Amino acid sequence: MKVERSTLQVPKERHGILLFRSMAIGAIGLLVVGGLVFRLYQLQIVDHERYETRARENRLVTQPIAPARGLIYDRNGVALAGNRQVQSLSVIGENVDDVDALLVRIREIIEFTPDEEESFRKRLKVQLRPRTGEKVTLKRHLSDKELAIFAVNRYRYPDVFVTTETLRDYPMAGLMAHVVGSVRQVTTEDLQRLDSVSYAATKYIGRRGIEKFYETELHGQVGYRTVEVNVHGRVMRELSQVPPVRGRTLTLHVDSNLQRLADEEIGERRGAVVAIDPNTGGILALVSKPTYDPNFFVMGMTDRGYTDLIARRDTPLFNRATQGTYPPGSTFKPVIALAGLSLGATDWEYVVSDPNGEFRLPNVSRIWRDWDWNVQGTGGQGEIDLYRAIYRSSNVYFYDMSTRLHVDDLASFAAQFGYGRATAIDVADADPGLMPSTRWKQETLNDKWYPGDSVNLSIGQGGMMVTPLQMATAATVVANRGEWVRPRLLLSSDQPIELDEGFTEQYPRVEGPTDEDWAQMVDALKAVIHRGGLGYKQNGVAWAYIGMDIPYEMAGKSGTAQVVEIPQGEEYNDESLTETQRKHALFFAFAPPEDPVIVVAVVVENGGIDGGGSKIAGPIARKLIESYLNRTVALSRD
Repeated sequence: MKVERSTLQVPKERHGILLFRSMAIGAIGLLVVGGLVFRLYQLQIVDHERYETRARENRLVTQPIAPARGLIYDRNGVALAGNRQVQSLSVIGENVDDVDALLVRIREIIEFTPDEEESFRKRLKVQLRPRTGEKVTLKRHLSDKELAIFAVNRYRYPDVFVTTETLRDYPMAGLMAHVVGSVRQVTTEDLQRLDSVSYAATKYIGRRGIEKFYETELHGQVGYRTVEVNVHGRVMRELSQVPPVRGRTLTLHVDSNLQRLADEEIGERRGAVVAIDPNTGGILALVSKPTYDPNFFVMGMTDRGYTDLIARRDTPLFNRATQGTYPPGSTFKPVIALAGLSLGATDWEYVVSDPNGEFRLPNVSRIWRDWDWNVQGTGGQGEIDLYRAIYRSSNVYFYDMSTRLHVDDLASFAAQFGYGRATAIDVADADPGLMPSTRWKQETLNDKWYPGDSVNLSIGQGGMMVTPLQMATAATVVANRGEWVRPRLLLSSDQPIELDEGFTEQYPRVEGPTDEDWAQMVDALKAVIHRGGLGYKQNGVAWAYIGMDIPYEMAGKSGTAQVVEIPQGEEYNDESLTETQRKHALFFAFAPPEDPVIVVAVVVENGGIDGGGSKIAGPIARKLIESYLNRTVALSRD
């Protein structure tokens, strides 16, 4: 059987279609290849330089370098604030996708505490400078062993780094906390008001004290470096650098020896001590108790730790020396006396009769009693002139004078001593206190001023409030016989510092008192110390006073300020009051009276027990003055 073969034949019209399609595909291919060749030519030849620059910029990064913060010393060269370097484990925050997984992996080789983890998560959540490769610290103070372990395993953690951090260090911890202040970590709110260039790499900023007031000078100038990085952001090499400039070195008037003694003398009691050199205005000591350790804020305090700190009833963060306000009590009497002399309300010969230790206003049923009546339960002090009224602290004399001294005239006169305003040059956040007046009462209490208000004010009560710094400042003006030297902390700097005009304004001499008035007042304040004006019962039997066995002359005045009002007809009794309801004990002194070199003011909260300012606050001031005078004499001999 014969098989016939078939032949596949393509119609001529279909052959033309295939040929057209083949040519079209070829043309398209040629166009694509041509386009690629043209693009390669453009990239490699025409735009080579531009793209080479952009590629170089992608691997070259300019990084800011934070300047080292300026150092702070006391007048004897003792370090109060410095810097120390630590090795820390840090993470590029913007590269972290799964925080939990990362922490689990890191914990395989290096342990960290729950507090460290909490602080890390908090900082990671609120990155200060996003999309800049900023590193967020997880653990500080890596040990040599931890550093070695991480070095071996570093390849497993491309976004984790060991960095060298410069941290603020306060070697005296709480002793100088309320003088030097402290730094805190920069917040997003800070970055909104700070210069973005100057603070480009800064992690800490001054928050309190000298650290806050001289922040600009202590901060320094930012530096820069150009580095080559890999795809993970790790620095491969440094190409150039403009080094930062460290902040200025500051030396304070503060004497750390005197500061330590004041701290020890107050002990565990709440209160404050301020000592001033009346010749320069330099603050020699500024103590507030209780205190806190500013190093905790540098290391990064947890929310729980900070909450516990601010929740304490004794408020250690509160600077009682500059922000605590207290009724001045009888420490205000020298200023009232000078006001009375200047405004014609009294003179040195004017005598007030005090037969029973009581004072009454006409047509007023209330009785105002002398402190002597309250403490001893005795009668009055007899015939009292102004000199005796000062050194025996007669309330009755000043009650009587208040009827002839208008409150607004007294307020204007007292302002010359710094009451009612902040006068220190470089003390951050100092409270101006309160000097009452008719306008103040009307605006604040919507009430008029009554004669009884003047009676209360005449013994440093009745709404008047002062800080220990103000009390020391007013005492300095008295010690200088009306001449002003504004209190200040800064003694010197390694570079000149220019302050605004308001901080350098010179205050005029107190107007009103004569030279004889100043001399008589200082002599009366000497009698407070040396004639037994500061008497108190010792062991419930004998009388003693602060000037007993004192080898030098000193002038001063005590005060005991009432905290709660005692109902009319009742006596003040410490045993019937809670500890926080008891009177405050106050005292100021200066020595030597004729040529003073130190002024001290002391406030002990709720320390007005069995003698008040004379027994509790007075001995603290005496010890500080004796210590300072002894060292001053020793240095002058050397």
